[in-house]
Amino acid sequence: MCSCPQCRNQDTAQRQINVFKMPANACEIVKVTEVQDKEVGLNVEFGDGHASFFPSSQFNDKRSTPVQEARSGMVPAKTWDAGIVDQAPTLKYATFESGTGMSTLLHKIRKYGFAFVEDMPATPEATQGLLESIGPIRNTHYGGFYDFTSDLASKDTAYTAEALEPHTDNTYFTEPAGLQALHMLAHTDGSGGLSSLVDGFAAADKLFKDDVSAYQTLSRVGVYAHASGNEGVSIQPAEPAPVFTHHEYGRMLGHIAQVRWNNADRAGLRLGLATIGNWYDAAAKFDAIISESANQYWFQLKPGTMLLFDNWRVLHGRSAFTGKRRMCGGYINRDDFISKYRTTNLSQEELLASTVTG
Repeated sequence: MCSCPQCRNQDTAQRQINVFKMPANACEIVKVTEVQDKEVGLNVEFGDGHASFFPSSQFNDKRSTPVQEARSGMVPAKTWDAGIVDQAPTLKYATFESGTGMSTLLHKIRKYGFAFVEDMPATPEATQGLLESIGPIRNTHYGGFYDFTSDLASKDTAYTAEALEPHTDNTYFTEPAGLQALHMLAHTDGSGGLSSLVDGFAAADKLFKDDVSAYQTLSRVGVYAHASGNEGVSIQPAEPAPVFTHHEYGRMLGHIAQVRWNNADRAGLRLGLATIGNWYDAAAKFDAIISESANQYWFQLKPGTMLLFDNWRVLHGRSAFTGKRRMCGGYINRDDFISKYRTTNLSQEELLASTVTG
């Protein structure tokens, strides 16, 4: 796409011409001149007389290479297991005041699937402020920013003191939230409530290596989910989604796009009764992997430490607890999360290149 003011709006970066409505010869290239001045590229003259300059980088077919993946917000996943306890990705809240915190935080989350922000005020205001600096907090049937105790005010086991198995949130939404944050503000008159994380990408890869057929089943069969506990609410996704979804270029480590797993919220399957047992066998194998202690990272949330994680990758859970815990946090949509990563980690040239199409 030509980036001159005639073809591209300089304020919005949107196209200002419609090539589909132009005469056929208008887009024909009639002259090409190589430029090796301050910028290396090509001057191109088209059939309608329009002249454009294209940097050489735009002529490299990088749409399926790691370079273009990075420009689109993809980062090679660094998979992990329980051993990450000694090297969990963290950064200090003070780094946000210096201006370097956001890019570092989001890069860590894109690489590892989660990160902690330490030494921050143990207040809902500080938590909400940090979240909103990433993007708009997603409003759901639970509300927007949440600040709650285990009083079952919302009819979900998250609002109880019960143990929670490893799961991803929002499987009942057509598009689950991309980023989730949890900050424990207080825990009084009791104990327990350890938190756990499981790298869903690592677990999926282990299943692939152990049983390709089971992996393919969980990548193919659509699963319905539901949120039905609150009065007047019955949410299900527009279409059932498989446990594993992938980027279009196939099943390779680093190319898995999303893990959706929540046994508590699971509804029906888009599968005939004659073959439904195959899905249950495959799902049991995945459940066994995420339940292995070697794959679960356990830790204690504490006031002043905020956890942020990729809800499309990392499963979270907790042990049962006694006493009263006050938690706060919220969801951010996937696109807002990735957009913030791209604008804080990529150069202007990379951002421009990522918008160029044929």
